[in-house]
Amino acid sequence: MKRLKNIFRTMEKETETYPNLYAAPIVIVPPFGEPYRDHDTTFYSNQIGFTVEPSHKLAQDCPCFVISIPFDLLLPDEFPDAKKFTELPDNPALKYSPYGFPVTLRSVLEAAAADFCLRAFIPYLEALNEGLYNRSRPDRENGKFYIHHPGGEILIRNTAYFAMCPQRDYEYLSGNSVQILDDGVHRPLKMCLCLRIQVQLPAGKLKRAMTMLTADLPEAVDLFAVELNRKKLSEALENAEKQFLIRAFLENSPYAAFVANGSILPRGKGGVIPMTGALPFTSTQEDEIEIAGIRGMGIRRGVTVITGGGYSGKSTLLDAIAAGIYDHCIGDGREFVITDASAVSIAAEDGRAVRSVNISPFIKELPSGDTASFTTDHASGSTSQAANIMEALDSGAKLLLIDEDRSATNFMIRDSKMKALIRREPITPFTDRVRELADNGISTILVIGGSGEYLGVADRVYLMDEYRISDVTASAGEIWRASDSEITPPPAADWHQTRRCTADGFTSYPEGSHTERLEVSDIGALIIGDEKIDIRGLYNTVSQAQQNGIALILRYAMISRKPGTMTLDSELLRVYNLIRREGVHEVFSAFFTTISMPIDLPRRCEVKAVISRMRHLGWK
Repeated sequence: MKRLKNIFRTMEKETETYPNLYAAPIVIVPPFGEPYRDHDTTFYSNQIGFTVEPSHKLAQDCPCFVISIPFDLLLPDEFPDAKKFTELPDNPALKYSPYGFPVTLRSVLEAAAADFCLRAFIPYLEALNEGLYNRSRPDRENGKFYIHHPGGEILIRNTAYFAMCPQRDYEYLSGNSVQILDDGVHRPLKMCLCLRIQVQLPAGKLKRAMTMLTADLPEAVDLFAVELNRKKLSEALENAEKQFLIRAFLENSPYAAFVANGSILPRGKGGVIPMTGALPFTSTQEDEIEIAGIRGMGIRRGVTVITGGGYSGKSTLLDAIAAGIYDHCIGDGREFVITDASAVSIAAEDGRAVRSVNISPFIKELPSGDTASFTTDHASGSTSQAANIMEALDSGAKLLLIDEDRSATNFMIRDSKMKALIRREPITPFTDRVRELADNGISTILVIGGSGEYLGVADRVYLMDEYRISDVTASAGEIWRASDSEITPPPAADWHQTRRCTADGFTSYPEGSHTERLEVSDIGALIIGDEKIDIRGLYNTVSQAQQNGIALILRYAMISRKPGTMTLDSELLRVYNLIRREGVHEVFSAFFTTISMPIDLPRRCEVKAVISRMRHLGWK
């Protein structure tokens, strides 16, 4: 930090932009030869690196810092999991990857360890902020440290990750001068925990800013590294390994999801933490299985109906199953609610744009045109839900999650009396197709409270009553048979999509402009180029940071693709493979002032879903 202190001393006392911080001048004195000038934005406090980055062009007083803590400071050799963590091979991998690249046990453990460390570091920055806080002045005058506060999900992030980083290979001289070490010691890249934070430097208070960065922050990082609870970190790694084993089991089993006994499914304040005093989940006796030493309920593939009265917990169970596409940290309550990672929550989405989607399995004919290549700027409830299902299947979904409260009624059901009355109905309801989907390897879990039609197509029916679950499949079958109702399946459908993106309109530049436009609003809109896309219907995105990831991945694909017609899957795979090699921050750009720094990696299917909602994009 000696060089950083000197850089602060050369700045104007009333500066509000801290220019030399980003210029980071350095004079390098090699073992042989003449000294030369360069710039180096990484400053060291002993072995720990602090690399400065711009947040964006209008926030020069709020830089990002990447704190690189050598792995051996966190997990010394005597720590039981240190060797296992570093020497674990990149296999076996899960067959299905929501990102398009292999998900291995090693990558799962890395993500879990980074997530644990991020959560563990937060209190240290909060303690610093308590010392800076003055209620009569804004953060811009006080100074403040900002760090990403994650929800319960363990995700690939740009705010906490492991990477190979260079070691300091010089000793300090005077001013900005450093002497390259000539001691014959080889200093290869070193595995480090990288934490990315933002720092609001106090306007016009150079001494306080220098103290924040050269004393307060390094001391907090040193204390964190010393006090890190290795026992709890080991428990987090054990938790992640069990989650991996459960996912591996599900891939080769007749089960689409697993809900562990003792899970706390209802959410408390803010919908993030588990509800205090909530009833722990207990499996039905018929469906209880054990995976990786954990007992719970296995939800079989096929058609599963969850029913019950109002406020009985049926939607809470479905929401927990939907959340199970991601791993969760210890204390979330849903640590061992594990779901097929390809699962997609489906709902009606009035007003969304649809482009050249084959919705003919559900909509036979419309006055507006061919439903095998359906296009509209403002879809109805039924056509939007049909499009959402077809796009999910095209993205590789093997499990659909549907709550009738979010669905179009005329899409979900049409009983025998209405079928007799309405002869010319273009909509084939989901009841008539759900078994065909199951026969084609696509499972469905539905929450149904108002229609008995699904009792005739379900493989299993579960009843929720005051958050307790019971298997009522037998009695539901008796009720269905006694009703003399029947469902006659329609002719087999063509489930394939044949559309291809022409890439016309696939740009982050508004028409006639030489400046890109990108924004993620807090009301659920993604704005890119001339597009304003409502993303509130993407129920499987779990954070603002994940929405940032969708926007930045989409923008990166736009600016880096080759001209001409594109294959959407291959373009996204190219970007995701880059992220796998270089990290998710590779798609970040400090150019945009309307998108924040934290990025959580979304699934590819969510990025495709946003592209499918673009109104100006060309398709064939």
